[in-house]
Amino acid sequence: MAKYDVVIIGGGASGMMASIFSAQRGLKTLVLEHNEKLGKKLFITGKGRCNLTNNSSIENHLNNIVVNNKFMYSALNAFSAQDVMQFFIDNGLDIKTERGNRVFPSSDKSSDVIRCLERCMKKYAVEVRLNTDVVRVIKQDGHFNIYDKYDNIYTTDSVIVATGGLSYPGTGSTGFGYKIARDFGHKIVECKSALCPILVNEDIRELNGLSLKNVSLNINIGSKKFSSQGEMMFTYNSLTGPIVLSLSSLINKLNYKNAKIFIDLKPGLTIEQLEIKLTRECIEFAKKDFKNYLHTLLPNKLVDYFYMRCGVESKKMADINRFERDKIINLLKKFDFSIKSLDNIDVGIITSGGVDVREINSKSCESKLVENLYFIGEVLDIDALTGGYNLQIAWSTAYLAANHLKG
Repeated sequence: MAKYDVVIIGGGASGMMASIFSAQRGLKTLVLEHNEKLGKKLFITGKGRCNLTNNSSIENHLNNIVVNNKFMYSALNAFSAQDVMQFFIDNGLDIKTERGNRVFPSSDKSSDVIRCLERCMKKYAVEVRLNTDVVRVIKQDGHFNIYDKYDNIYTTDSVIVATGGLSYPGTGSTGFGYKIARDFGHKIVECKSALCPILVNEDIRELNGLSLKNVSLNINIGSKKFSSQGEMMFTYNSLTGPIVLSLSSLINKLNYKNAKIFIDLKPGLTIEQLEIKLTRECIEFAKKDFKNYLHTLLPNKLVDYFYMRCGVESKKMADINRFERDKIINLLKKFDFSIKSLDNIDVGIITSGGVDVREINSKSCESKLVENLYFIGEVLDIDALTGGYNLQIAWSTAYLAANHLKG
């Protein structure tokens, strides 16, 4: 029976970072990871580029955390985005800041981030056991016994649960951390998909693969209004892309069934400006077929679908009347789809929901119910928008827990 100062269950972003700061303090640290390698989800983060954090203020990070942002105040103050950047720089990783203050490794390779963390773990003698499935954690006589599926027992003074959520099960996210939490009496906030595609009722197969840049997306649910501007994309049955993913996290706890999504295809022009433009071009391109004219206004892949949806008969531009112009303009400004559902939780970038933070000490990430039991990263009921904010949550909570372990 091996004895450790701390055992960290989960070798993802938060687990790796926590192990480094724990071992740096001289604590005998073990990481148990049920995958064949560390950082499996981290490897695919940011489309394989790994958006490490967002190079912005703590206030901006708090504003981009959708759920339980106040809980993160102490963690972000203890280990900010700038601290994260300095950590990686100090440990030999070249980084860069791109549009929207998103921070990436200069190589654009998430594998370099993982290697950097692994080097640090090795430097501070963190012990790692891969392919190790934990099945049970119990506490008795002031210490924890952790059992794996082969009946190995790991005894420790402290446990850090860094098991992630339910999204991307192919990377090892099983939700086991929730079982540990429940076994120790913790409440679990219902898990929902977050940062995920939005499925629509309409047949949009012909738009599959179409990307739209600089469009505005609006969703109205009851008295609540949500909007975002930027880039999006169509799949064969859903809307996706940065602005869609962000909005999915804002509506996932509401009754969004059959709510409308409105795409403003021309957010830079008002209705009045479009009216002037279309009226002028009906004269300027008088002999041109309306459908052909649409190619000057929209991406080619969108033309047939838009033409079908606007309901204007095939005619020359000169023959389009005021009523038809209004229909065209309305569709340009409110290209609408009805929501069927959010996509499955296993394709969401992160999980919304998890261990109820009201039962976790925000200054240490320690359980309020069980001494020396800590929860960090995505297993907690905290989630944020895209842009590096979710990984910052992982790094900050890891730092906080590791530095509050009772050594």
